[in-house]
Amino acid sequence: MQNQISPLILSFGASDPVASIGLQADIASFTAMGCHGLPVTTCILVGDTSQVDDVYPLEADLVVEQARTILEDMPVVAFKIGQIASVENATAIAEIVSDYPDLPLVLDPFSSSIPDQGPDSEDILLAIRELLIPQTTLLLLSAVELSRLAETWKEGPAEEDIVADVMYLIDSGCEYVFVTGTPAEGNDVANTLFNESGVVRNDHWQRIPGLHVGSGNTLAASIAALLANGLEIPDAVLEAQEFTMAAISHAQRLGMGKLIPDRNFWAKEPE
Repeated sequence: MQNQISPLILSFGASDPVASIGLQADIASFTAMGCHGLPVTTCILVGDTSQVDDVYPLEADLVVEQARTILEDMPVVAFKIGQIASVENATAIAEIVSDYPDLPLVLDPFSSSIPDQGPDSEDILLAIRELLIPQTTLLLLSAVELSRLAETWKEGPAEEDIVADVMYLIDSGCEYVFVTGTPAEGNDVANTLFNESGVVRNDHWQRIPGLHVGSGNTLAASIAALLANGLEIPDAVLEAQEFTMAAISHAQRLGMGKLIPDRNFWAKEPE
């Protein structure tokens, strides 16, 4: 008798040699949640633990060939979309996922580690807004990134501004918007999940000191994995936050730059 297979998640994103963000980080989070990651490379990063120096997009045809070959062979149960490095790639990915409207799709298109892509940035943003947002089950982004995507461009937006921007995106077709860094008192970190009815949950966490890279990636990937395991979105969001905070609290200094969350903390023997 064949063993039950692990839930399969197809992830579009960057190849990061540090494995702090992108596909390599996704796979670590998926594995921690009992899932198997299927990485489709959209771009290749060059950098270290301090910063990403360069981004090299792959041709859209190559992205399509990677994804279509996998999808014809294996029963994927969820999508996760990370770094999109060109308009052509955004268009190709949107066309692919449109063939699977019943599968949950987690969209995490921003990373503070990725350098600005110059004149192409706004075109990529427009493609994300028009082609991917309408197909998204859960969009993950920070409060500042939210204002950028909603075209209101507020630095440190107030609570009422966040709600207005979120509703703009939900009206565009996104089912849930999960905003990190929403207003909180003291030194806490607050994250808020919205749907068409308004606030679904608002969670506060004690801020962990230090400079980290890959926290958002860990959060998005673990949400996708929990959805692939059958959890409802509010429960998946809470459990993913708990996992991410634990990974950050066990973060490691692997190089001379920023700390990297340890997605394998759960597998290590206590000292």
